[in-house]
Amino acid sequence: MACLVGISLPCSLAGHGGNRRLKRGLQCVLPRGAGIGAGSGAYRSQYSEALPAGAAALGLPLAPSSSGRLRIFSGTANPTLAQEVACYLGMELGRVKIKRFADGELYVQLQESVRGCDVFLVQPTCPPANENLMELLIMIDACRRASAKTITAVVPYFGYARADRKMRGGRESIAAKLVANLITEAGAHRVLACDLHSGQSIGYFDIPVDHVYGQPVILDYLASKTICPDEVVVVSPDVGGVARARAFAKKLSDAPLAIVDKRRQGHNQSEVVHLIGDVRGKVAVIVDDMIDTAGTVYQGAELLHREGARAVYACSTHAVLSPPAVERLSSGLFQEVIVTNTVPVLHHQSFPQLTVLSVANLLGETIWRVHDDCSVSSIFQ
Repeated sequence: MACLVGISLPCSLAGHGGNRRLKRGLQCVLPRGAGIGAGSGAYRSQYSEALPAGAAALGLPLAPSSSGRLRIFSGTANPTLAQEVACYLGMELGRVKIKRFADGELYVQLQESVRGCDVFLVQPTCPPANENLMELLIMIDACRRASAKTITAVVPYFGYARADRKMRGGRESIAAKLVANLITEAGAHRVLACDLHSGQSIGYFDIPVDHVYGQPVILDYLASKTICPDEVVVVSPDVGGVARARAFAKKLSDAPLAIVDKRRQGHNQSEVVHLIGDVRGKVAVIVDDMIDTAGTVYQGAELLHREGARAVYACSTHAVLSPPAVERLSSGLFQEVIVTNTVPVLHHQSFPQLTVLSVANLLGETIWRVHDDCSVSSIFQ
């Protein structure tokens, strides 16, 4: 079974005022015997041994959602993450009614006033992407018509992000731009997204975008493991991910970098050609923004083992895990597969090597800073 792990983030992500105790209450680790060691380095943190719990279970007071001018609502895509974010901020989620008619049409009604408020809607557009995207758009429209002061679409996983350019000569949709237009036209004033597939997608929006990264959460967890920094090699699964892997390697004790030369034959189809770099006798850490069918990381892991890697870890922010991802990731090639909960991991997608880290503190801190007109980029400095 996968284990949900709440990480205390680096970069001075302290709670706000009376919420500091609440943030400590959300920290947790894997069960005893899961192989976590003392760890060291800039991203090391202290962990408690309790699983994430709501503030009520911790005996801490919750601020009602009607206090102040900040409101957080959740769609149906990932309500657990939204609840954790609200818990970090010491709030309750706003009351909203979401239902489907017999023909599949969606109905959204806010059940509390948002007039003059800063509203944050937590709704990743993960599978089923079309359903969750439409739900987000209708929620935005409901908030706009209810006279919200500002509406921020918190999209931990941005669907259609891979359709960000024409790949095969023409007559293709750039769906990432289309979705950006839909969110803007629905009435959103700002978007908060986590690890977009490509950074240039920010430019598709005609409204401000706060782009946050799941790397600090994963780095914090890796630093707690008993792995000698000199034995680690960070691996980019393709040429397009080199910048992401280089940034990860720099923060992971400036580890060396290797690159898998991959040739894509079609959507969800790729072929590994060869490896650039040396991984013999090393612990290889594959870094990617998402794992969909796991074809890329699976073929990369096979190549790394052939090249003499001692162990292979896979790290990704978004665990989409479309079939046959679970079969590939649980095949024995990976020592551990580390992902975050930007996309909910369902029971049938769990396997022993899977570790799920929570990005609730990261999103909660970012939401507070946006609401309070503070710097977001300083979180990652």
